[in-house]
Amino acid sequence: MLHPPSTIAAIASPAGTGAIAIVRMSGNNSLGIADKILALPQNKTLKGQKTYTLHYGKILCHGRVLDEVVAAVFCAPHSYTGEDMVEIYCHGSVYIQQQILQTLIDNGAAMAQPGEFTMRAFLNKKIDLPQAEAVEALIASQTAEMHRIAMQQMRGGYSAQLKALREELLNFVSLVELELDFAEENVEFADRREMQELIGRITAVVEGLAGSFAEGSAIKQGTPVAIAGKPNAGKSTLFNALLNDECALVSPIAGTTRDAIDGTITIGGVLFRLIDTAGLRTPADHLEQMGIERSRQKIGQARIVLWLADCGDAADAIASDVLQFADEITSRSGKIILLLNKIDLMPDVSVKDKIKALQTLTGRGIEVISVSGKYGSGLQTLQECLVQMATQSRSEGYIVSNARHYQALVQCRHSLVCVRDALNGGLGGELIAFEARKAIDCISGIVGDITDADVLNNIFSRFCIGK
Repeated sequence: MLHPPSTIAAIASPAGTGAIAIVRMSGNNSLGIADKILALPQNKTLKGQKTYTLHYGKILCHGRVLDEVVAAVFCAPHSYTGEDMVEIYCHGSVYIQQQILQTLIDNGAAMAQPGEFTMRAFLNKKIDLPQAEAVEALIASQTAEMHRIAMQQMRGGYSAQLKALREELLNFVSLVELELDFAEENVEFADRREMQELIGRITAVVEGLAGSFAEGSAIKQGTPVAIAGKPNAGKSTLFNALLNDECALVSPIAGTTRDAIDGTITIGGVLFRLIDTAGLRTPADHLEQMGIERSRQKIGQARIVLWLADCGDAADAIASDVLQFADEITSRSGKIILLLNKIDLMPDVSVKDKIKALQTLTGRGIEVISVSGKYGSGLQTLQECLVQMATQSRSEGYIVSNARHYQALVQCRHSLVCVRDALNGGLGGELIAFEARKAIDCISGIVGDITDADVLNNIFSRFCIGK
């Protein structure tokens, strides 16, 4: 894939029938191949046309008119790939799309591999590697937050920050290695205190980026929200109500839910991953015990826990139940919402009195909301609270959501800590330079200054064909 044929072609629009479809081609012979199958008015050709221009014509296939199309011309280097490109906008018939693509291939184009257009853009230095990966993230974005992270990365600021850090490290290493060349003269070219300050500052930036991965992962995969509580508190009913679907079995029989069930929902542009858990009680059998143990694991992993309680239960008992998990959840920055469920079975006065009695829990960071999972009362308030909790600590800076970047940042941080410890301990320059070089290599791997074909092919193979 790193040494592709000169001209590639692929269908760039989604599979299936639509009003309009796009067949794109990139490479040195794109305009010439397109001219072989495209008849323009007054016998014009695409060769010699200005970049960013559209041309009406007819596709000829085996001597007959296949379709009336519009062709867009992008001349190198003013194109997505940096090469000559042609995009053909045809009618969305699957047959027409396939025939145009096959005709292009018959006339000298090769079928593009997944991500090959974007790889060419990277190899031709139109974009760097994080920007290329952001293209995939942008296509896959399902929420406003996922779109924001992808666009942030595509604009190149994230890469610029990493490249600036790498440049500072390179200057640092150069001074250390220069001192090694003059080791016998015992010459010091850089102040050790300034070096310590530099490494400390770079380490803090790298730690901040690596630390944002948990937030980026939650945005990408959905903020995990566990629905917990005693059996028959209405967890599965609430789960179904939030998802607006009958995903979980609902029964008056206690212990119906034996395993954790999950589903995703977007609220206010934020993706949530809801997890319906088994009711917490003394298990009746081994199977239920396994379900309860798994529920406790899910509660421990959730960023937000919805603790469901029957509004008819005593306030002291409700508070006692939720507080047994409160310290564990809040100690890892998790949030708790206590939901007083089944308010449709209680007089309004009794519900208000119960909420008032539980207001002391707000001092422990626990929100209290009354709901009816069966009839939907209070769900809008709950949804607003979920969005507020999920976004209140969102970083305005760069957020890392790519696992490859995160792993490289963690390795970079390890090497920087070794450099810092070596400087503080007065150790030799050889170790300092070695670890600093490892940190530089980690950053270079993120921004794309790598030549490993296997790594690049693995990254771009995840793209869709035509991109």
